[in-house]
Amino acid sequence: MPNFASYDGVTLHYSVLGDGPPLVCLPGGPGGDGRGLGDLGGLARGRTLLRLDGRAGGRSAVPPDGAHCGFAAQARDVLALADAFGLDRVDVVAHSAGTLTAQEFALRHPARTGRLVLVTPAGRLAREPDESELSAIRAESGQRADAAAAVAAGAAPGAYGTWSAAARAHHAAGADYGTPPPWLRSRFYADVTDEPTRVARLGALRAPVLAVAGSRDGIAGTAPARLLAACCPAARLALLPGCGHWPWVDDPAAFHAVVSAFLTAPATA
Repeated sequence: MPNFASYDGVTLHYSVLGDGPPLVCLPGGPGGDGRGLGDLGGLARGRTLLRLDGRAGGRSAVPPDGAHCGFAAQARDVLALADAFGLDRVDVVAHSAGTLTAQEFALRHPARTGRLVLVTPAGRLAREPDESELSAIRAESGQRADAAAAVAAGAAPGAYGTWSAAARAHHAAGADYGTPPPWLRSRFYADVTDEPTRVARLGALRAPVLAVAGSRDGIAGTAPARLLAACCPAARLALLPGCGHWPWVDDPAAFHAVVSAFLTAPATA
């Protein structure tokens, strides 16, 4: 299995897919398996996806003492991956909980950061997610004809835009990737700072940012992505209609179009 020793000696796993300039990819979870990102709506046709399994997640090792599993600490693992591949500067696509690690990497290592794509980001501020929005999305999702089948299969209401064949396959594959240790979630989010501090830090982020939200995301809603776009000076928001928490599964063509356009846009002064 492709792996490397991170800065503290913990063995981390990654998987490689595609061809072209490297693109570091961080799954959600926390403790998600990089294989759950698939080819990210076809991005692998023009980029080499380096899909990292975060420590204690996927096929990466569990630190003996659970050390350095917070999302901020895991930013050092992203740096170690870039170093392992000899990359001076990296573009990053991150999903859900992984977007917190991506933001921290960009804040700590601005000279090593290219562009950030933050997909259905996790909300860690008091104002996000918007519970009234989530309730409305989940209610609408529950009224769809495919809702009963989705819930019977273990999918949360609003997890996917529709319970399509692609959604069913993605959900089923996730069950095969294993379960992270029960303590990981609390350790991962332990690095959360107070709201004013985080808003101020996001305001210092200078990397170009694309925040992607799904209009039917009943897990995170659209509020975290909208807040990121408002806080970060070099950010833009892409709202994908009819998509849930995994928009590259729900509408791969739309996801590919908006993300590839962002990644290939000419740099601005």
